[in-house]
Amino acid sequence: MSIDLEYAIKQDIRNNPVVREVDVEQKREFIRMLAWAAVMFVMLMIALLPKVTTVTTSYRVEDLRDDLAREEAFYRQYHLEMEQLLRPQLLEHRAKVELGLVEPTENDTLVIERVPPSPPANRAIVAANR
Repeated sequence: MSIDLEYAIKQDIRNNPVVREVDVEQKREFIRMLAWAAVMFVMLMIALLPKVTTVTTSYRVEDLRDDLAREEAFYRQYHLEMEQLLRPQLLEHRAKVELGLVEPTENDTLVIERVPPSPPANRAIVAANR
């Protein structure tokens, strides 16, 4: 048995003259499997597109809600500041200090009385004028 093993090890087999050909059937099967994989991938993308669209739209809605909350907080702050600046006490103080205005006395005050409106004209007189 050792002779057979020695013969098998020392035997030099030349594979160079063997011609290797492309297996057309295997290539066709590979292309067919590749086409099916592409079809399945496209179907998967079409099936997942609405879900992805929904998720991205939801993210955008959340971003817009955050923006709205920030703008409402800014509006409240602005409105509060405006109300503080329009307080009558502050306006009176600013008028005295910044503009140098003084409060009028009773002698400076002029009261204008309203004249009551005249009664409406009689319909007969109005008709005659036309």
